Amino acid sequence: MKIEVEMSMSKPIKIDIWSDVACPWCYIGKRRLENAVSQFAGSDGAPPIEIAYHSFQLDPSTPVDYAGTHAEYLAGHLGAAPADVARMTAQVTKVAAGEGLDYHLDDVKTANTGKAHELIHFAAANGKGPEMKERLLRAYFTEGKNVGKLDALADMAADVGLDRAAAKKALESGVFAKAVQADIAQAAGIGVRGVPFFVVDGKYGVSGAQETGVFLKALQQIAGERKADAA
Repeated sequence: MKIEVEMSMSKPIKIDIWSDVACPWCYIGKRRLENAVSQFAGSDGAPPIEIAYHSFQLDPSTPVDYAGTHAEYLAGHLGAAPADVARMTAQVTKVAAGEGLDYHLDDVKTANTGKAHELIHFAAANGKGPEMKERLLRAYFTEGKNVGKLDALADMAADVGLDRAAAKKALESGVFAKAVQADIAQAAGIGVRGVPFFVVDGKYGVSGAQETGVFLKALQQIAGERKADAA
């Protein structure tokens, strides 16, 4: 029985995450999850965690290089007044700061994120999925870089240790475009209507950028269930 418990606890808890590079709450949710994973990993006998990122586009119709400001885009996309947009961006910037994220939303280059998602799939195929996701989110929300342009994306791939030329070739060929669409179709199939959306160990869904404690509780519950099942 002890061997069964050890085997159960050594099996990774998989966390599938649907999110968009252009989603400010997705970055916040990512940090909160990471904080929960860090706390969980410090507990005795905690199983390892395996994270997989899946594509989701909040607005697939966004052009590669939007001509206006990010505030103008949000006002048009949300049907909100400029003053309301200013309040929303101030709020999310404050929440992000509380998680150690430095948002510069006035500098955001609104762009279609389809190719960025292809790049995440390319990175995942080369063992760098999480690193690529983090790099893209930082580029979009902190550095004001255009995540729709291939040269900029190839540079970011190189930043995380991937082959720049191979990354650009993959983006130009669209070899991972079907994988992006498959993720989006899978999200629709399980009823995902907004992101971030987390599926923990294939059984628990967590919608939105929940507080760190919510994620930690889910991980602890799964660990407890595994111990009980193996007892």
